[in-house]
Amino acid sequence: MRNIVDQIFIANASELGSYGNTANTVVFPLTVIKLAIAVMIGEGCCAFVRLCLGAKEPEKAHRSIGNAVVVSLGSSIVLTALYFVFQEQLLTAFGGKVNEATFRYSREYFTYISIGIPFYMFGQAMNPIIRSDGSPKFAMAATLAGAVTNLILDPIFIFLFHWGMMGAAVATVLGQALTAGLSAWYLFHTKAIRLEKSSFRLDHKLLSKVLSLGGCSYLAQISLVAAMAAIQNMVVKYGAQDAVFGQSQYAQIPMTVLGIVMKVFQIVISIVIGMAAGCIPIVGYNMGAGHKDRARRLFFHLLIAEAVVGAVAFVLVEGFPQQRITIFGAKNESAYYTEFAVRSFRVYLCMMVFACVNKATFIYLQSLGKAFLSTLLSMVREVVFGVGFALLLPILFGLDGVLYSMPVSDILTFVLSCFVVRSTCKALRAA
Repeated sequence: MRNIVDQIFIANASELGSYGNTANTVVFPLTVIKLAIAVMIGEGCCAFVRLCLGAKEPEKAHRSIGNAVVVSLGSSIVLTALYFVFQEQLLTAFGGKVNEATFRYSREYFTYISIGIPFYMFGQAMNPIIRSDGSPKFAMAATLAGAVTNLILDPIFIFLFHWGMMGAAVATVLGQALTAGLSAWYLFHTKAIRLEKSSFRLDHKLLSKVLSLGGCSYLAQISLVAAMAAIQNMVVKYGAQDAVFGQSQYAQIPMTVLGIVMKVFQIVISIVIGMAAGCIPIVGYNMGAGHKDRARRLFFHLLIAEAVVGAVAFVLVEGFPQQRITIFGAKNESAYYTEFAVRSFRVYLCMMVFACVNKATFIYLQSLGKAFLSTLLSMVREVVFGVGFALLLPILFGLDGVLYSMPVSDILTFVLSCFVVRSTCKALRAA
């Protein structure tokens, strides 16, 4: 979400515009990588803690949280070092060299964002753990506090101080630091679980269980990175072959627009993930206590709610694409920018209902302990379909083929999800 806030303000800064917007898009997949690791640790620990509490095993619960804290901090330091060492290669891999200005802005933004990796990963990992302790309101408040800080500081640093991409990145890092600080405070004020010194002693058996439960979330995010890499590189390749976007002054537009469309999609999916993730501790506890009928009913209600979210999003993006793109600085760009943006919104996001139901299904299966099935579905969606169609369809349809890859992937994944939902509900009913 903070990356999206940055993009809105960057887009409306006349000195940055679509060049800065494209730079933000280039860096976004690298943000998802650190999120993937944090989510694997946090969501896996959350599911494990609720299973332990449901089974009346508090000792394992507090030790798993302590281990999650240590691993999240350690992995964030390693990732920070890797990002600094391989900065140019990483930015190039995600289309950063579409033109000189884009690469310069990408490098500036990425440098400062990388400094905040430990704050970001710790805060993201602790969020589901705080929820598992029975404090969802605090988890939400900690996240919102960081987001609001980012929202307040972005215009100050970008427009008042004229710090450009650095200003957007610094505002983001300070927001992440606040979320991390609040999360650290909570660890000393837990409710259902009390941490001890022994909690932070690494236990490889516990860690393997925690990480296996969070493995689906990790692979879902990492496979999304693979899909974004394919999409962004195809946009660069086939954009260069387009009669309009092959011109140097318009070369960055397809990447900028696709980045915006993907960010809008991420806003919707964040709501979906939040609703589904909120079910994880409830499902975990009921499964641990043997109340599978309750888990089945919750699954049914969740899918209906997620479909409603998708339907509302569909109406907004299909009926009012011009208004959506205006938020991201369209008034300062050429007519080609707006035209491609409207087409991208209407094509790329036309299967939002299916996408929301698919994502909810993946996460719910994880909460039921069906990590392998959940991971398999997620990998098929993002790698087999997402990457496959992003590489194949542009050969047939050029730049428009990149847009078609999203709805085609969501339709096929929805068909698979229907079979999985049916068999899962049947199994829970029989139990």
